[in-house]
Amino acid sequence: MKLKDIGTPVSTIAGVGPSLEKLLSRLNIFTISDLLSYWPKTWEDRTRKIPLSAWNSTSKVHTIAQIIRHDWFGFGRMRTLKIIIDDGTATAALVCFNRSFLEKSLPVGGVAAVTGRFSPRYGELQTSAFEAVCLSKYASIDDFLDKPVPGSAVFPIYPLTAGLSQTQIRKITGKALKEYCRGIDNELPASIIEKRGLMQKKEAVFAMHQPEDIEQAEKAKFTLIYEELYRFQQIILKRSEEHRKTAAEAKKAATGGQKSFQETLSPRQKQLLARLPFSLTEDQEKVIYEMNIDIDLSSNPKASTSFHMSRLLQGDVGSGKTLAAFFAALRTVDYGGQCVMMAPTEILARQHADNAARLLEPLGIKVAFLTGNIKASGRAPLLAALKKGDIDIIIGTHAVFSQSVQYYDLRFVIIDEQHRFGVVQRSAIFDKGRQSVLQQKRLEEGEQARSPDFLLMSATPIPQTLAHTIFGDLDISIIKSMPSGRQPIKTYLTKEGNESRVYEAVRKEIQNGHQAYFVYPLIENMNDEEEKEAAGKETGQKSLKSAEAMFTFLSNKVYPDFKCALIHSKTEETEQIAVLDAFRKGEVQILIATSVVEVGVDVPNASCMVIEHAERFGLAALHQLRGRVGRGSAASFCFLVYSEKLTELGKARLKVLHESTDGFYIGEEDLKLRGPGDVNGIQQSGYITLGIADPVRDKAILELAREDILEQL
Repeated sequence: MKLKDIGTPVSTIAGVGPSLEKLLSRLNIFTISDLLSYWPKTWEDRTRKIPLSAWNSTSKVHTIAQIIRHDWFGFGRMRTLKIIIDDGTATAALVCFNRSFLEKSLPVGGVAAVTGRFSPRYGELQTSAFEAVCLSKYASIDDFLDKPVPGSAVFPIYPLTAGLSQTQIRKITGKALKEYCRGIDNELPASIIEKRGLMQKKEAVFAMHQPEDIEQAEKAKFTLIYEELYRFQQIILKRSEEHRKTAAEAKKAATGGQKSFQETLSPRQKQLLARLPFSLTEDQEKVIYEMNIDIDLSSNPKASTSFHMSRLLQGDVGSGKTLAAFFAALRTVDYGGQCVMMAPTEILARQHADNAARLLEPLGIKVAFLTGNIKASGRAPLLAALKKGDIDIIIGTHAVFSQSVQYYDLRFVIIDEQHRFGVVQRSAIFDKGRQSVLQQKRLEEGEQARSPDFLLMSATPIPQTLAHTIFGDLDISIIKSMPSGRQPIKTYLTKEGNESRVYEAVRKEIQNGHQAYFVYPLIENMNDEEEKEAAGKETGQKSLKSAEAMFTFLSNKVYPDFKCALIHSKTEETEQIAVLDAFRKGEVQILIATSVVEVGVDVPNASCMVIEHAERFGLAALHQLRGRVGRGSAASFCFLVYSEKLTELGKARLKVLHESTDGFYIGEEDLKLRGPGDVNGIQQSGYITLGIADPVRDKAILELAREDILEQL
């Protein structure tokens, strides 16, 4: 049986009652498969001693120590035990908050195995987060010097939720392994397992949760990462091969030779081109030409194969991707089909809808806007018109693909800035197109069902080193050139404590008739513990500014003579629309916000972007935020205010922004600097739904898997 097929409820494990079952559900653990696939984030190796003297060079100390004495501090209910230990390399204190019972279980003169995180506090080495087991109440530490720490093992460390402990999840996972692990089958060919020196699947699963040593755990991790990436590349390469075959078939059936850009334009495309007050860039013309050819092929009735456009359109912030997509949509409408454009936020979707109405409705195109917040009274007639075919282009959020939405003849799907739309989700979109009213009629008449053309747009350029593996089943188009008249944005790095200089520079721009953004990582102030967690180890910050607090400060203390406004993700939709509309009209000079303005806000008169705590944002997010300015003809500026305790890695990342406004260069540098994890703000769980693998960190393994699959094709 495959691991994914073990659908037995996790509640069948002895000891998993309703309360524990509820905690597990928060981690999306509902079945035995979910539990055994809930991989540790790391392991703690307690098979070797780590003395107290090494506290500053390791995450945890693991040692055998003599218990020297017991001290107490505080009074009454706050009276707290402190156990002083010495392992021969250093002396330290175990601070026993709410654990006074350790006075008896760890007596003076005894020897204990101690594991914990130690740090200097109040003039001594201390820990309050520790585990301690008494090995002997009367022995000397000398009796244990040449012996391993009793109970030594490699312990898995899992991501947790409040109320769930490592001990609990280790215990129930152990029970599940004992009962189900032996029956897990391999999912890779035997030849591949032998070629790459991989573990059997059941052995890998067991070793992930209960490894004998770190080396075995790492081998199991390699096996599972390889397996995941192998399966993913199988999907990508299969789709890529199918796409190539259908494209070749469609081109063979097509008539007519090579055409120029002008010759490929449909009637409404020509009308839109004539109405534009500017010329298209060379890259825009090239991309429109490529999409026109694809749409012609997919609409060719002579083709026996159901070809459809599958294309990724990459373009830097403000390069004109949306206009190119509108041109492609017009061609689809000229063929009699419907188009849908989906954006991740209502702000961005509404902007697209407004622009589409302004540009396309004068050409006779019927444009509609749909989000989940539209009331039933307005939603019902809109959906009826869509099903009837009275709407040509509909723009919105995820609501455009909800179950209640049916199209008359959906032929073109545009996904904008939707980084969480992977290969699986695309299948659902194609199904929505095949379920269109007209498509169903064609099926009833014995004709072949056709998938809609698909365009994925991204303003966060994906490094070329990843694009061919993550998007190997898509054709890739790129817009690099920017519209004429745009001036480069000047980026300045400012250390925390020098904000007054930034505020003054912004003041001068506002006095000259321009507008500004101020962006912060938090909506509101946090309590001390939350703040320490949010600040993280990299920045060393003592406090984080919030949008709400800074709105009060900036509007009352810094810019009382100017109109300021506040917007963030908790702001009501109607208020968001009103604030952004006032900002676009120039009624608001300063917009204080969180990263909610990262996409979908286009105000050509805004010339200043100030991002405080810049080190708290990813490079792609910073690049996107910077792209909110420089959209007009005026010189524009971006100020990145960073912590004075910024790490070398943090400095290197911000330096990339300072040196370049080229999103493609920034993407490549981000890949080099960040390594594992989130690249360009694109999380691995978005483009490809993976569990343990990371396409950046595991790029070398991904290429091995791709190589093995290509050999079999």
